[in-house]
Amino acid sequence: MTPLSETTPMRRPVISLAKINFGLIVFIILYAAIASLQPNYLEAGLFMNFLRRAAPLIILAVGQLYVVLTGGFDLSVGAIVTLVVLAASILINGDPEMTWPMIGVLYLMGLAVGLVNGLIVTFLKVPSIIATLGTMLLVNGIALAWSGGAARGDLPDNFRDLGRFLMRDVWLIGSLPLAVIILLLFLMFAWWGLHGTVYGKRALAIGDNPRAAELAGLPVAATRIAAFVVSALAAVTAGILVGGFSGVSVNAGRGMELQAIAACVIGGAQLLGGRGSLWSALFGALSLFALFTLLNLAGLPQALRDSIQGVILIAAVGASAWRDRRKT
Repeated sequence: MTPLSETTPMRRPVISLAKINFGLIVFIILYAAIASLQPNYLEAGLFMNFLRRAAPLIILAVGQLYVVLTGGFDLSVGAIVTLVVLAASILINGDPEMTWPMIGVLYLMGLAVGLVNGLIVTFLKVPSIIATLGTMLLVNGIALAWSGGAARGDLPDNFRDLGRFLMRDVWLIGSLPLAVIILLLFLMFAWWGLHGTVYGKRALAIGDNPRAAELAGLPVAATRIAAFVVSALAAVTAGILVGGFSGVSVNAGRGMELQAIAACVIGGAQLLGGRGSLWSALFGALSLFALFTLLNLAGLPQALRDSIQGVILIAAVGASAWRDRRKT
């Protein structure tokens, strides 16, 4: 009888370790550290609460990924989050009947900002980091001037429920936040846009070599403008969840633009475009939020937490750049 090893070639593992998303590995390690400090984080209900609080960052990161894939950045998303929270509070002013019409207005505002970003970058040839920096300052200025630099108005319960409502007695998991359902619907839409249509391939081609993509006849301008529009609309969605979960604050979106970019890079998206997937943004954002949670649970002073976050973000971006150089 011939030994099995001589007749049957050894089969490779179905999942190669090298193909596992780096952001997923980081997230598992960080979440394990969180669970070691607070074991109840292993309960389904608390994990759902973790996802609820992480949902705005995940949505922002996925929207940012659309821009990153085309080789750009969108620094205006944090300002859009702030504008959405302040504008919703002022426009709705506690009247629940105004919630849905004003949410429509907020999306129109986001659409306008996205179009402005896309048109400036595409037709004026302004680098995206400069164009969106200008938009960020403009939107922040409008938000603060409109609100007078302080929280005004009120958000009714049906708006706040978008960020904090819990469905209870759900089979297996106990409770299911409405924000997690919104997150899943957004991820499904974003996945379809990137992987279920030709848009994703066009964005990757443009990010990899925009000149070659243009010569090949790809709609470079339309693809880039669409990326900025998706990013801005994602920021509106994230702002609605932030307002629902945390209430009104003039600092609601502060720093979130850099967190969204860092999340994409941690998850494996190439900083200058041409490589990345929905999983890059998803697992990168989960890793980053797990880091924030871990530092908070460790009880470190805010100043030290900010410093540690900065060091880790620089290390992640540096590691990504080093990895890209090795591959080229």
